[in-house]
Amino acid sequence: MRRSSTVVALGLAQTLAWASTYYLPAMLAAPMARDVGVTVPTVFAAFSAALVVSALLGPQAGRAIDRVGGRPVLMATNLVFALGLVLLGLASGPTSLFAAWVILGIGMGSGLYEAAFAALVRLWGNDSRGAITGVTLFAGFASTVGWPLSTYLEVHHGWRAACFVWAALHLCAGLPLNALLPRVRKEAESAQGPANEAPAPVGDERSSLRASLVLAWVFATTWFISTAMAAHLPRVLQAGGASIETAVLVGALIGPAQVGARLLEFGLLRRLHPMLSARLASVMHPLGVVLLGVLGMPAAPLFGLLHGAGNGILTIAKGTLPLVVFGPEGYGHRQGVIMVPARVAQALAPWAFGSAIDHWGAAALVLSASLGLLAFASLFLLSLQPRTAN
Repeated sequence: MRRSSTVVALGLAQTLAWASTYYLPAMLAAPMARDVGVTVPTVFAAFSAALVVSALLGPQAGRAIDRVGGRPVLMATNLVFALGLVLLGLASGPTSLFAAWVILGIGMGSGLYEAAFAALVRLWGNDSRGAITGVTLFAGFASTVGWPLSTYLEVHHGWRAACFVWAALHLCAGLPLNALLPRVRKEAESAQGPANEAPAPVGDERSSLRASLVLAWVFATTWFISTAMAAHLPRVLQAGGASIETAVLVGALIGPAQVGARLLEFGLLRRLHPMLSARLASVMHPLGVVLLGVLGMPAAPLFGLLHGAGNGILTIAKGTLPLVVFGPEGYGHRQGVIMVPARVAQALAPWAFGSAIDHWGAAALVLSASLGLLAFASLFLLSLQPRTAN
C-alpha cells in the first residue's frame, strides 16, 4: 500500500475516532444528563474517568504497537469504540453511564493520535514527520464534522440514536479503514523504518530524564487547554456574551484553522526544527485570549482561528518532538509514558475548567492563557537538536 493511501486511510479513521469520543460530550452532555437522570458535571466526570483509563493504558498500547505494528491494535479499538458507544446509548443511570465511558476510555488509550503516530513511526521511523502531519490534516476536521453531526442527530433523533450511529460508523467505516494499514514486515522489525538521518542523541540519563519531564509538562498543559476548549468552548463564549450561533460558528472554525496550520507546517514550517514550530504554536491561544479581552466578542472568530491553529501544530509536535529528541526505537512506549500526565490533565480539564467558568465566567480564559504562556516558556528549557531530514 502506498504511503499516501496509508495516510488517507489512517487520517479518516482518526477523524471518526476523535469525533465520536473526544468531541462527543460538548454537544450531547446536556441531553444525556437530562435523560439519564444525572447532572451535566456528572457526565463530564464520566468523560474524565475515560481519560484516566486512557492514560493508564497508553504506555501498554504503545509497547504493543512497537512490537506488532499499528494495524491490529487500531482495528481492535474500532470494536471497543463501537461497544462503548452502544453501551452509552443504552445507559439508564450513573453506573451504566460510567461503565460505558470506561469502555470508551480503553479505546481512547489505544486508538487516538498517540497510537496513530506510533503506528507511523513503526512503519517509517525517522521519516515519519510528513505522514504524521498528513494524518492530522484529516483528523483536524473532527470537531467540524463531529459537533454539527452530533447536534443534528440529537435534535432530530435523540442523543441515543447519535451514539448508535457513531458505533455503526466504527464498524462500517473505521474498521475497514484501519484494516488497510500495512502489516509490519518481520525483516523490518529492528530497522524501525527507512530513517534518513538519526536524531542527535539526548545525552546521559539525567538529560534524557530532563527532556522527558519538560515534554511531559508541556504536553500536559497544552492538552489541558485543548480538552477544556473542546468541552467548554461554546459555554465559555456564551458566558462572555456570545450567542449560541456564534459559539457554534467559532467551534466550527477550529477544524479548518487546525488544518490550515498543519498545511503551513507541512510546507513552510517543515523547514524549521519541530521545536520552533511548537514554540510558535504554544503562544497562539494566549494571543487569542488577549485579543478577545481587548476587542470583546466580535473577536471570537479570530480567537477560534488562533486557538485552532496553535492546537493543530501542537498536535503534530506531540508526535514529532519525542521522535526528534529520542529517536524511533521504542517510540510507542516512550511516547505513551510521556503522555500519561497529559491524559491526566485531560481528565481534570472538563471539571476544572467548568468550575472556573462557574466562578469566573469568561474570565476563566485567563487560566488557559496563563498555562499556554507557561508551556511556551518551558519549551526554551530544551535546546534545539539538529533536525532530521524528511
